[in-house]
Amino acid sequence: MINLEAVIAALKWTPDGLITTVVQDANTGMVLMVAWMNAESLRRTVETGETTFWSRSRDELWHKGETSGNTQTVTGIWADCDADTLLIKVNPAGPACHTGRVSCFYRTLEDIVD
Repeated sequence: MINLEAVIAALKWTPDGLITTVVQDANTGMVLMVAWMNAESLRRTVETGETTFWSRSRDELWHKGETSGNTQTVTGIWADCDADTLLIKVNPAGPACHTGRVSCFYRTLEDIVD
C-alpha cells in the first residue's frame, strides 16, 4: 500500500501549496486538461479513485464531474522527475472541458486572438 503522507511530503508544492496536474486519457493518450491539486485533493483522488482538484478561482476543492457527471476514474498517477508536476491517467465519463469538448486543448495559438 502506498504511504500517501510520505508521497505528499516528497512532492514539491508551490509556495501556496499547489502542484500542477496534467490529466491524460488512459486509452487514447490525449491530454484532457491541466489543473491544480493541493494535498487534500490528492488525498481524495487516491481515496475515491476519481479526480478531485483545487479550484483557484473558487478557493475550494472541486470533484471533477460533481455537477456535470463527467467524472474521471483514475488508472494511475505519476510524478515528473522534479516531483513538481503530476500526471494522472483517467478513464473519462464525458468531456473534460467546461465547453463540452473532449479536451481543453482544442485551440491553436492563432485561435486565441481571432
